[in-house]
Amino acid sequence: MVLIWPALGLVAIVAVMFLLERRFPDAVGRFEENVLAILLAAITFVSFTQVVARYGFNSGWGGALEFTRILFAWMILFGMSYGVKNGIHLGVDAFIRLLPSRLFKAVAIFGAVCVFLYAFILLYAGWMTLVGADVSTNWRQTGAIGYWTFMFDRGTGLDDLRYPLWMQEAFGLQDRVQRWVAYLMLPVGLALLAFRALQGVVGIARGERDLIIAGHEAEDLVAENKDALKE
Repeated sequence: MVLIWPALGLVAIVAVMFLLERRFPDAVGRFEENVLAILLAAITFVSFTQVVARYGFNSGWGGALEFTRILFAWMILFGMSYGVKNGIHLGVDAFIRLLPSRLFKAVAIFGAVCVFLYAFILLYAGWMTLVGADVSTNWRQTGAIGYWTFMFDRGTGLDDLRYPLWMQEAFGLQDRVQRWVAYLMLPVGLALLAFRALQGVVGIARGERDLIIAGHEAEDLVAENKDALKE
């Protein structure tokens, strides 16, 4: 029962993403790109200002390293699903391209299913007990949902990242930023990855895409630019 509300929240996020994408696909794509761009820009800005502050003024922000590390993790976790959606994850497809078309399609679907299972196991491994797997029965150790919920209940703070004083005074917040805030993207990112993997399974089955990876992008680039030198 402890994990029901976080799980329902993830289902709601995925459902909203699915419905919005069906109606406004371009807007959802721009939103995902903007999130990744903002995260990367924030990492760059904080890192640059830290260098200037440290070597120019012998000063700096004590929580900068932890902050940029969290942003980098967010960018990776959010970018996983974006990469699957757009087929930009690098992969090797030299062997499966030699297979007959039906077998190639079956292998491609199998790969997408494996990505879904990978994300789902990391999200919540407790379901594997239903198929006889020997996993921890402690909800805290069954995956990202349990771990995030555990951190939310405890309210443990991060090592260096702190709320500004005005936020502490205005909202009665504790000194250090809670770990559950930093770890929020862990279950969200895995849920989106599982969602995009399922989309990949459906897309491959319908013939709308070949794979969920970009295994032959170099070949495509060569083909596209073979006459570039002539021009």
